Amino acid sequence: TLVAFGYGLGALLREIEGVPYITYLAAGSVCMSTMMAASFESLYSAFSRMHVQRTWDSQLNAPLLLDDVLAGEWIWSAMKAFLSGVSIIVVAVALGVSREPTLVGLLPVVILTGLAFAGLALCVNAVASGYDFFSYYFTLVLTPMSFISGVFFPVSQLPGWLQSVSAWLPLTAAIELARPLVLGHAPDAVLRPVLVLLAYALGGFWLAAVLTRRRFAG
Repeated sequence: TLVAFGYGLGALLREIEGVPYITYLAAGSVCMSTMMAASFESLYSAFSRMHVQRTWDSQLNAPLLLDDVLAGEWIWSAMKAFLSGVSIIVVAVALGVSREPTLVGLLPVVILTGLAFAGLALCVNAVASGYDFFSYYFTLVLTPMSFISGVFFPVSQLPGWLQSVSAWLPLTAAIELARPLVLGHAPDAVLRPVLVLLAYALGGFWLAAVLTRRRFAG
């Protein structure tokens, strides 16, 4: 995404909000890559371990609760997403897109973003009947979110009502924290986006635990 859109569209769209387009896109690419990696792992991989390979059943033979197994999936998905996000940061540094010291601050943002989207995806995993079900989540939730959260263009260009929706999305919150760090300064507002991500992370995991317990009880 960073190379294709950054250099492709960047050849036509030199700057956006006063910065080179590829630099503007870097923060969105880090967050979107983290979102996709966390979602994929908590959907396809977790479903395989839960329903197909029956790995969860084997784990539950040990002195573990279902919530323990689910927490392991949640954290594992977030860690894989962390590696995905960090890989985009490394590419951005290697290409000279951004080499600001503040890039270090992206690491906790990536972790929190991974936890938020892993929690949400585990909710979908808990009610899925098969792999095909996940395409609805990617098509109807994640893809539209990518276009209205400030990945490719400023949220301020959206209609007013859509800006209000975007303000409460986890990807928007992640980008609000990440983009200033890519540009070399601290975010103007930290508390609100952090609380939004925490709400999705903890709320998502709690709901996933409720739905997963119901699935196993049935």
